[in-house]
Amino acid sequence: MTIGVLGGGQLGRMLAEAAGALNLRCKFYDKAADACAGQIAELIVGDWCDEQNLARFAEGCDVITFEWENVPVETARFVERFAPVRPSITALEQTQDRAKEKALFGKLGIPAAPYELVQTEGEFTAALEKLNAPCILKTRRMGYDGKGQMRIDTADDAARLAEFRGKECILEKRVAFDRELSIIAVRGTNGEIAHYNLVENHHSEGILRTTISPAPNVSQTLQSAAESYAKRMLEALNYSGVLAIELFQVGSELLANEFAPRVHNSGHWSIEGAVTSQFENHLRAVCGLPLGSTANRYRCVMTNIIGEDAGVPEPNEKRFVHMYGKQPRPGRKIGHITEIVEPYQ
Repeated sequence: MTIGVLGGGQLGRMLAEAAGALNLRCKFYDKAADACAGQIAELIVGDWCDEQNLARFAEGCDVITFEWENVPVETARFVERFAPVRPSITALEQTQDRAKEKALFGKLGIPAAPYELVQTEGEFTAALEKLNAPCILKTRRMGYDGKGQMRIDTADDAARLAEFRGKECILEKRVAFDRELSIIAVRGTNGEIAHYNLVENHHSEGILRTTISPAPNVSQTLQSAAESYAKRMLEALNYSGVLAIELFQVGSELLANEFAPRVHNSGHWSIEGAVTSQFENHLRAVCGLPLGSTANRYRCVMTNIIGEDAGVPEPNEKRFVHMYGKQPRPGRKIGHITEIVEPYQ
């Protein structure tokens, strides 16, 4: 069985690594000739609107998925002529626009931070008066790893808005949260749903640095709330595959920040730390295979290797180093390390 993957970055690479154990084959499509998934699997290179190359990629695929949420919707619709696209294109559309994403949370009764839609300076001023600083201004599209957003600590920060002028944005009230968490869930084509334990995430400069799995001091009430949010989204979107929701914990409440319709950085620990990794379960889900157990095998800590980090330790029986075959540059994720703390009980 052949799975076509739109996007050829490290998430795709780890999908291909997981595919072998299931006797599956991945092939990739990416704009970049040096996309790192191409080091271990077939890679078709072309623009996202290049129908000739997209057809060459899609022919022979049994199912098509994506490892990057900013794949153009038109691209996904084109390749759907050749094979089913999973997760649904609806999920792709929702996550590409922060306004649609926030509206979906509201529709499903999933609490999130207050926000206002803004585009002009007048709309920004009115929204800031309504929400009160501190806030975060985010472009509605193409923002990830801290890109496309800025902190608004006082009304005087309006003077720094030049790069956002004329763009569709949301102004979001900054939450005084206790910690950042995420839930990763997976849904099969038959509607079967499984959830991983909540994990705790630590960011710096908008980039995930460390994930602790499972998150310490999580009550069953908190875990159940996160699972409920994920279940609502999976079912509403008629979803097949892995989905992640980034969350803020505020006391005993969870607020949704954003979701990702794909395997997620905060789930990398699952390669060694879970019975079935998020990558294997994504493949199982999109291919219509039974889901694997999402239970933890170990308590562990995942740390991203970012930029020109020269301090990569040697692997051992409790330390697993994954390098992605990417050229280092500032802010770029080039690998990750998973440290086993102890068996999970």
